[in-house]
Amino acid sequence: MKFLPTSLLILALATATAFAFDPSPLQDFCVAINDPKVFVNGKFCKDQKQVTADDFLFKGFRYPGNTVNPLGSKVTPAFVGQLPGLNTLGISMARIDFAPGGLNPPHTHPRGSEVLVVTEGTLLVGFVTSNQLNNTLFTKVLYKGDVFVFPIGLIHFQLNIGKTPALAFAALSSQNPGVITIANSVFGSKPPISADVLTKAFQVDKKVVDYLQAQFWYDNN
Repeated sequence: MKFLPTSLLILALATATAFAFDPSPLQDFCVAINDPKVFVNGKFCKDQKQVTADDFLFKGFRYPGNTVNPLGSKVTPAFVGQLPGLNTLGISMARIDFAPGGLNPPHTHPRGSEVLVVTEGTLLVGFVTSNQLNNTLFTKVLYKGDVFVFPIGLIHFQLNIGKTPALAFAALSSQNPGVITIANSVFGSKPPISADVLTKAFQVDKKVVDYLQAQFWYDNN
């Protein structure tokens, strides 16, 4: 049996790593434009001669998000869908407002890591590692000015444990990191996941699954 030279294996790994996240731009910028006739992995580029400064501007962080909802939190994303100038740059942001006791529930970003900075209030945050690391919880209480990192794809959360509103901003390593809220996905999928699957997976009675699937799972994004 013949083996590939080590140099080729290293090249293959390097290539795989290079394409693991958003592609690097091949020009100064590639402002996103939608083409309803064609679906592509990403966004088409706007004619550079038609690009203006407004393509790189997002005003959505000026005002607080509405936290009057079941979760007591509101995420305002600045992804490529809201800020076309992010296209191909591999970055994005989000503003997260919390009422007292507000929760940004357990969720993942399948295409990006997250760096969170607290600008007001006190947050209990954490993430859970993969099965290979025994689903270990890493958690901290963050105060104004603190920064915390959530690795790509891992389940994480933020809870306002203070008595006043809290505010945080997140930077993510993708123009479109995606969001999968765990409870919404498992118990609020359409069509619903079979109760036989969920009762066995969570080791609970079918009545519990029926109750959870009957709830309204609010999306704070």
